[in-house]
Amino acid sequence: MNKVKKEKRRIIVKIIRKSEHGGRKGIWKVAYADFVTAMMAFFLLLWLITVSSRNDLMGVGEYFRRPVRVAFFGGKTDDKDTSIMGQGGRDLTRTSGEVARTTDLATAQKEMQRLEAESLQQLKIRLDKAMEADPSMLSFRNQLLIDITANGLRIQIVDDKNRPMFDRGSAILQPYAIEILHAIGKMLNTVTNRISLSGHTDATPYQGGARNYNNWDLSIDRANASRRALIEGGMDAAKVLRVIGLASAIPLDRKNAFDPINRRISIIVMKREAAKSAGRN
Repeated sequence: MNKVKKEKRRIIVKIIRKSEHGGRKGIWKVAYADFVTAMMAFFLLLWLITVSSRNDLMGVGEYFRRPVRVAFFGGKTDDKDTSIMGQGGRDLTRTSGEVARTTDLATAQKEMQRLEAESLQQLKIRLDKAMEADPSMLSFRNQLLIDITANGLRIQIVDDKNRPMFDRGSAILQPYAIEILHAIGKMLNTVTNRISLSGHTDATPYQGGARNYNNWDLSIDRANASRRALIEGGMDAAKVLRVIGLASAIPLDRKNAFDPINRRISIIVMKREAAKSAGRN
């Protein structure tokens, strides 16, 4: 049997090498574009933070402190979990909800106090101008003392040696005093603040004929007479928070308790905090 010899075939393998740079010549441009886009977004974020108000930034921060379920489905917040970044435990970086609310409340109160102070200052300016613009009032200008105190705007109408507000030893107002109180009464309606009225005398003992009637009784009666004159001038009666008589306990001239300037009516346009304190007391 003849053996068939197998012919050995020569196998040729062709390896085609493609250039590594053929299809990737512009890939760096894509990376550079991504980098530029990221930088643009970063600087845009910095610009937004710079131009945004504090309230807007606090609102954004509050959004990311809200729970996921509230952010997406609404509902009440839960102070136990205020982080939108995860539900896997307490977020140690978060600010307590109560602390945030307290901060917001304190900021709002400061703003209200600032606006109230501006309102009282504007009232003082209007009163000064009204007194100067009215020729009949100009002669009494030195008997009208207006200043800002810790409790509010204080308007004091004081006695002059030759021009008392009341008849001697009585609570009957002189015509000029009524005119001043009428003018003040109209202006007090331009603010929402409550008012306090106090009557003061000098240290001269009361010498009237009424039994057991003294400077304390006289000072409260004069304060009440002034309250009625303010209301007659147009002031809302509900603005009055308290009417008190202090006799000569708080003299304006501490060196001379008998000075006529100590006989006065004090009207305080009270700040809200002072009014709350007075209401509690």
